Amino acid sequence: MKVACKGHIDTRKLSDHATSEDFYKVFTEDVEGLYLLSYMLMADHEKAERCFVGGLEDSVNGNSVYKQWARSWARRRIIQCAIRTISPGLQHADDELNVEAESEESPALAAILHLAAFERFVFVMSTLEGYSDQECSILLGCSRGEVITARTQALRHLSKLDADHVLPFADAALHPVTKTQTL
Repeated sequence: MKVACKGHIDTRKLSDHATSEDFYKVFTEDVEGLYLLSYMLMADHEKAERCFVGGLEDSVNGNSVYKQWARSWARRRIIQCAIRTISPGLQHADDELNVEAESEESPALAAILHLAAFERFVFVMSTLEGYSDQECSILLGCSRGEVITARTQALRHLSKLDADHVLPFADAALHPVTKTQTL
């Protein structure tokens, strides 16, 4: 049995973990998708940019992860940064947004941005990113029942688009990690 001395670094383990260059590569390859995730959560371009940069910094400076987890870790860090910034708890469940005109070119994006903050976070995290109800409840600091209720309300609001014969999500691409639709 080989025992490592204090201060001895096993270089084999380091090569399995993502480096800052790996995260920069993830962010440059998927800049549009990661920014869109940030924008859907923040519903404001300035805040989305800060959240995007914060997610990159948290990915690089945070806990080390395996290289194959770098992409999903970067998405998680953006979500965590958005949660810290917005605090989308139930106290903000009735918040209405004044969405910018440019989002109107995409009915799906406009509809998501019009959701109340808590509903929007739950919808993006659970439906688009594939987080479980339990994961959402832990990250958002609420019960699983509140997550389920918020997702149901978000889907009800978004289904009004279908009633108008607009299919906002029909041609949305699948996210490469979660295999859910991205907008």
